Amino acid sequence: MRRRVVITGMGAITPLGHTVSDLFSEQIAGKSGVARTTRFDAHAFPTTFSAEVRDFDLSRFVADASRWENSGVNCQFGLAAAQQALKDAGIFDDKRLDRTRAGIYLGCGEGVQDFPNLISLIALSGDPQSHKIDTPAFTAAALKHFHAQREAEQELHTTPGHIAEEFGLLGPNYNCLTACAASSQAIGEASELIRHGDADVMVSGGAHSMINPFGVTGFNLLTALSTRNDAPEKASRPFDLNRDGFVLGEGAGMLILEELEHARRRGARIYAELTGYGSTADAFRITDSHPDGRGAIACIEAAMKDARLNPSDVGYINAHGTSTQVNDRVETVAIKRVLGEHAYKVPVNSSKSMLGHLIAAAGAVELITCVMSLLRSVLPPTINYETPDPECDLDYIPNAAREKRVAHVLSNSFGFGGQNVSLIVSRFTA
Repeated sequence: MRRRVVITGMGAITPLGHTVSDLFSEQIAGKSGVARTTRFDAHAFPTTFSAEVRDFDLSRFVADASRWENSGVNCQFGLAAAQQALKDAGIFDDKRLDRTRAGIYLGCGEGVQDFPNLISLIALSGDPQSHKIDTPAFTAAALKHFHAQREAEQELHTTPGHIAEEFGLLGPNYNCLTACAASSQAIGEASELIRHGDADVMVSGGAHSMINPFGVTGFNLLTALSTRNDAPEKASRPFDLNRDGFVLGEGAGMLILEELEHARRRGARIYAELTGYGSTADAFRITDSHPDGRGAIACIEAAMKDARLNPSDVGYINAHGTSTQVNDRVETVAIKRVLGEHAYKVPVNSSKSMLGHLIAAAGAVELITCVMSLLRSVLPPTINYETPDPECDLDYIPNAAREKRVAHVLSNSFGFGGQNVSLIVSRFTA
């Protein structure tokens, strides 16, 4: 008999606020976290806006914020969200916790990108006549100007490593980066560690920021970002006929996953149960979903089989819903294929209409939204939905939240490269 996995704590740092309560209440109100980019001068880019985390102060969450001043914002967001989640679960300073059985599994993206130094050094060591770089000169200058710790912070494993150190978590420690599915993948894999007895408690989720010149350049070259510069807050419009790309966001979401009996023994508050996990690959293209939705279909089916659910059991879907033409159409196809006629009865929303796309951190933050919807019996809207698309013909909860009590929620995350993850959270019953 497999062990049951429950959620006992949550934490979030997002463009809609620095707590889980703010994150959910702002979504229910249909607020947008999108505005002009301030992290760098983006005026010359095709896209000049993003969904930034604003007014963030790490010292509100950790005792010595100065020790993390050379870490990337992804790590700082992750530390803050993990601290919230551990406190929320009541195990932040629990002396009875066996910390060798408490681990971390995150889906975190790259950290520091020292773009100003890199470009300055290229300019200084470049020969405009030959159009070549003087490598010895570049190396000498780099050794002088680059910061060793900041360079190390580019590595993907640093965030879970720092969180383990800060909070004394001695169990398994992993990080995966399966693009936009990363934090959902991490949550699914963390739940498997608990199910199979390799851990009792896991901090799982993700943290990421690609709001930098490298990130924006890459997505602009892929024509994946919206260029609705005249109305940034209206730019993310999942499933709308006139959608033209996603909005880049940033942030962190962390959940405490715990084995049920372990949670019961310590009298923990149980928010929900993680009942289903599915993971597949499209095996198609690095930038596109398979047009028939084969990977997404298999992924949703796997999660539902894992949770032992029928199509009629699904009460709400938090869609990947990026606001790109291809993703929204393919996800709609997949939902209809798996749920059949019931698909037209299930409310679907995209949190990215308000949060933007948090890339590696998106799935975790969206799963937190799913848990809050179970608890509050209210479903957030898809804002900016104005013109229906004949190919996207489901109930997308347009523009206004909806009261509805549901028992099971499906959360989809479909990443660049064809990585697909579906998670199912259910109302907890003893």
